Amino acid sequence: MTGRTTDHILIERLRVVSIIGVLDHERVTPQPLQIDVDIEVDLHDAGQSDDLTQTVHYGEVAVALANLARDTQYQLLERLAQHMTEVVLSFPLVRAVDLTLTKMEPPIPEDIGSTAVRLYRVRSDFSSSSPHKAVIALGSNMGDRAGYLRFALERLGDRVTAESQVFETDPVGGPENQGAYLNMVVAIDTELDPYALLRWLHRIEADAGRERVVHWGPRTLDMDLLFFDDVVIDGGNLAVPHPRYAERRFVLAPLNEVAPERCPVGWETDLPPDAVYPRGPLTR
Repeated sequence: MTGRTTDHILIERLRVVSIIGVLDHERVTPQPLQIDVDIEVDLHDAGQSDDLTQTVHYGEVAVALANLARDTQYQLLERLAQHMTEVVLSFPLVRAVDLTLTKMEPPIPEDIGSTAVRLYRVRSDFSSSSPHKAVIALGSNMGDRAGYLRFALERLGDRVTAESQVFETDPVGGPENQGAYLNMVVAIDTELDPYALLRWLHRIEADAGRERVVHWGPRTLDMDLLFFDDVVIDGGNLAVPHPRYAERRFVLAPLNEVAPERCPVGWETDLPPDAVYPRGPLTR
């Protein structure tokens, strides 16, 4: 045998409503669609390790496809199906995808059950695409705070394309008597999809001793995904842009040094004057 057998993950009869079509009433009234996906992937390692990071999380794929259908208003099934195959192939480990997108109630004056398009795409079809751009907020208010920030940067490695200076800030929310935070923001290039990136950030937090016991409680390391390209996601335990980033001076001050175009106009004067003190670049 020259290589491993290709395995498959199937998502069947995913139902969602979407604005899709060229007729006038189709441009204003959502209609039901069905999505069926056959994902080609090597599942040998996941079958041996029982490790979610070595497979494709079908729940995250389903949420991403459903959100895409709801958030776009294409005229053609062909265009929406093409966009969906691009989303699936953005997940690491996916070799190819066979996707069928079905219009459940086609506006045709005949006795017809449904209409559909079926696309087969392989990763090499999109291999020349540029890496994704992500912006991440880092924070620590326990132990060696600067050391935990350095730990995060070391794990992110040469993916980091820009970083802010360190800001010391008073804690916002959560239990009383917490220590002050050190905060910074970094921009990275990544080949990971947003869900896999979030899992990786959580793994780095765990490796730094982060324990999720008290909501907004003290932590050795906090890594929040603020932006991922220009996509908008709200589902599957992920929301980007981060839903509260524009309310937090301790995020916007370092973000303004890395990606000022991401900051809302007037934030310097509109937000309450929380205690946010610049401390200079993080020493290595």
